Amino acid sequence: MTCVVNEKVVRGMKMAEKKTIKKILGGIIGLAVIGLVAYGANLGNKHAAAGNEATAASNEGLFPIRTISQTACGSTPWIVTDQLGFFKEEGLQVVYTGDTQPNQIVPSILNGSNDVSGAHPNTLAVAIAGGAKIKGVVRAGIDPTPDKDPKLRHMNWYINPNVNPDIHTFADLNKLPGQVKFSLITPNQCSDFLGNSIADKNNVSRSKIEWITMPDVQAVQALKQGLVTVAGVHPPFYKSMEDAGMVKIADSLDAGVGVAGGIGYYYFTTDFIEKHPDIIKKFARAIAKGQKWANDHPEEARKMTEDWIHVPVNATHYYATDTKIIESEIDPWLKDLENSGVLPKGKIKPSDMVIHTFDN
Repeated sequence: MTCVVNEKVVRGMKMAEKKTIKKILGGIIGLAVIGLVAYGANLGNKHAAAGNEATAASNEGLFPIRTISQTACGSTPWIVTDQLGFFKEEGLQVVYTGDTQPNQIVPSILNGSNDVSGAHPNTLAVAIAGGAKIKGVVRAGIDPTPDKDPKLRHMNWYINPNVNPDIHTFADLNKLPGQVKFSLITPNQCSDFLGNSIADKNNVSRSKIEWITMPDVQAVQALKQGLVTVAGVHPPFYKSMEDAGMVKIADSLDAGVGVAGGIGYYYFTTDFIEKHPDIIKKFARAIAKGQKWANDHPEEARKMTEDWIHVPVNATHYYATDTKIIESEIDPWLKDLENSGVLPKGKIKPSDMVIHTFDN
């Protein structure tokens, strides 16, 4: 559920004429440093603005819910629910606090900078195993059933036919010598869980995959320039891949875990849940309504997402339409963490990660 848009990086990479991966990474690091300086310079202003917005919401009788700016692939439910007034109907107002790096989102919830965000089960499990007092309260994305439009599937994997013309399927990756570079937003989320699961089913050794961390929008450029061999991206970026002439070799349905392939949860701290159970119930009801609307109005939801994240979008994610939590959907994610040695077997159970108080 974390795929950050960074247009500055894209523009930098488009202008750069890099000869080696080392030079490219050096340029990216330089841009990252510049971005962090700018982020630090603007952080106080963003928090002040968010504080003012929260105060205004309170004065209007609305309860402010703080979250990151949602300028990524998972933004659709937020934008739909917010702009169509479903949050307001429940007496809530979303307050966007600014962009946050993927590995800093959970800490921002724990330190109180934000109230809520979304994450896949493996992200939640690793955080909870490390002592984070957070719980998923309602489902976000799910992978659509096979009868739905394939462009709604949680992820696609692409190769560059100009660089690897003999690769047509995931299994064909075995034809390549040595390790194969895969794009990855951040460890322990959908990209590695689904990518590893598809590799297992195609007899591609997990050790053959070398994960290279970058946001989806950067992965498009990296694949075009041959800096990665395989790029896994989310629906808002399928069009960019297709427009660039990249070739799809797999999608999340190929992981073989059904709707669980796209499962994610909106999570709050346990302290927030205990203090504001009525607010959680209202939030769950509003976001589920927004998600159902997005599924039922895919073109309108696509356009709203495109306007919000400012990249071409030909589809959005597919979403749960009720507030029911099904713990069995978490099982394959936990099993993968255990098989990979990230978590000891039995360390975390689905019941440790979610709460059913707000099921409908």
